[in-house]
Amino acid sequence: MKRSQVNAILEEGDAFFKSFSYTLPPFAYWSPEEMLADGKSPGGSMIIDRRMGWDITDYGKGDFSSTGLFLFTVRNGLLSDLQAGGGMVYAEKIMISKKDQVAPMHKHIIKAEDIINRGGGKLVLELFAPAEDGSCHPSEPVTVPVDGQLRTVQAGGLLKLDPGESVTLLPGVWHAFWGEGGDVLIGEVSTVNDDETDNIFQEDIPRFADIEEDVAPNHLLVSDYTKWLAKA
Repeated sequence: MKRSQVNAILEEGDAFFKSFSYTLPPFAYWSPEEMLADGKSPGGSMIIDRRMGWDITDYGKGDFSSTGLFLFTVRNGLLSDLQAGGGMVYAEKIMISKKDQVAPMHKHIIKAEDIINRGGGKLVLELFAPAEDGSCHPSEPVTVPVDGQLRTVQAGGLLKLDPGESVTLLPGVWHAFWGEGGDVLIGEVSTVNDDETDNIFQEDIPRFADIEEDVAPNHLLVSDYTKWLAKA
């Protein structure tokens, strides 16, 4: 993806958040220089260390409108706390799934998550149970909690969530999702989030986009932090 495209998507996404009266925390609007200064502060940066902030990906496909996702990690704990069973063991994201834009089939090994339709169109999830070898089971039905009630779909079945509805996905459950009928504002509440190691895709694709620096960034993405700190 070109940085100019990323900048435009950030502006558009922020406007979409605001249209639902969702306000991001102040660090969302820091310049790259302000974010890097925080990263160089004594003791480091909680924001950078926990990969909080903007996240735009086309999953290496090069066509964000058809395969991609817009995310902002609002808060995030530490895997070490989760493993120890105490401390900040949770995370929260706000996301945008555009109409017919697919987040590809994947699962998590550690993270349990609630995916919430906060508004807009329908949120459609394609679900598979894990097979013994960890792949998508071709025939086993999948049972998931939907707002406190168990719902079962067939392998590869579609679960459609209207605004206000949510689903709980436990580790191992395969899922892809997209917006139907319009763009969807998505909330995610989960255990600690680690997008660098805890996303297992059905396809051999990267989690983060490769950014072509055709213009200066308005804001850094979480995938920029390490690279930009190293050259700052």
